[in-house]
This record gives sequence, structure tokens and C-alpha cells, in this order.
Amino acid sequence: MQHFISLFLFLVSIVNALHFYVETDETKCFYEELPRDTIAVGKYEVYEWDTKNNEYVEVKNIQMEITVDETFDNNHRVVNQKFQPIGQFTFTSLDAGEHKFCLTPRHTGWAKRAKHRVFFDLVVGDARPLVDSKRSGDVHFLTVKTNEFIRKLKEIRREQSLFREREAAFRDASESVNNRSVKWTIFQLIVLLATCYWQLTYLKGFFVKQKVV
Repeated sequence: MQHFISLFLFLVSIVNALHFYVETDETKCFYEELPRDTIAVGKYEVYEWDTKNNEYVEVKNIQMEITVDETFDNNHRVVNQKFQPIGQFTFTSLDAGEHKFCLTPRHTGWAKRAKHRVFFDLVVGDARPLVDSKRSGDVHFLTVKTNEFIRKLKEIRREQSLFREREAAFRDASESVNNRSVKWTIFQLIVLLATCYWQLTYLKGFFVKQKVV
């Protein structure tokens, strides 16, 4: 469990919170490099300028349109949804590269235009800072991602175990080959010495018979 928590903390990479001002139907985009197989969680809030009170207030007739494109893959769109004025969205990057995040506030029901202030945070890797335990959807999201990480950890451990088994088998095979090589070398050396001894004995006997020595 401690290794699992450490893995979560290691994967956290928080983009600094930002806010910007746009008008209705105006799109604001920014870019972010994401690693492969990484969870990205975006939290946003959009407010509308109230001319009566001279301040930005929360209104219900706004939807935040959010799109995420993979610029490295011909702007392949991985997110295209409309959300409530305040909320969050999640997705997992399938490949490493630059991602384009675009946010557009839109009114519902009539063609009204106004000024808006938008707050946006992006958390890459770990969604816990944005998870609200009081919302069942967030709890379900965290449960799903936790199970996913546990499954990946099990796969890594299984691969490590398989690698150790293969390494042990390769080591045993190498030791067996080395032992056979040593034995074969010793056998060849014994045969060579025996052959040399036989040749010397034969030549000595031949020279004696020929009265050379």
C-alpha cells in the first residue's frame, strides 16, 4: 500500500491555476505537453459580468464547451463536451505529445452575449486534489482509477516475476553450457595427452626395433 501511495505522489504534476476573460461564444485555447497513459483532470468555473452589481456572478444558463485535441496527431479530438458552469472533466492521454485545450462559454436558450471570467486548473497524473468525497461521481472516478492503478501494478509485478523466471532459466542454461564446455575441453585435453603418449611410446618401440636407439 505504501508503494501504491508513493506511485500516486510521484505521478502528480499540477499546472498552475489560471484565469482569463472572454465573451460569450469566444474560444480561449492553451497547450500542454502530456506523457503517455496519463490521467488529466481539469476543473473550471465560469462567471458572467452583472451590469447591475458591477461584478462577476454565477449564472445557470451557461454551458462550458471544452475540447481537447492532439496536435501531434493531426488535431485528433479526444474530448468534445459541454458542461455546467462549474465542474470538472477527465481523460487519459493515449500518446505522449502536445495537447490543445480550448474552452468556450455558451448561453443556452437565447442568443445573449456577455463578458465572462473563467478559472481553470489542470492536474496531470493524480486526480485526488480535485476529488470531492461528497459527490458520488468523484468517489466512483477515484475508485475506478485506483483499481486501474492496482491492475497496472499487478501487471508490472507479473512481468517482473516472469522476467526473473526467464533470467533464472537463462542463467541455468548458461551454466549448463559452460559446464559442458569445460568437461568437453578436459576430455579433449585427456584424449590429446593420451594420443601423444601413445605416439611417443610407439615411436620409441619402433626406434628400438630398428636399433636406432
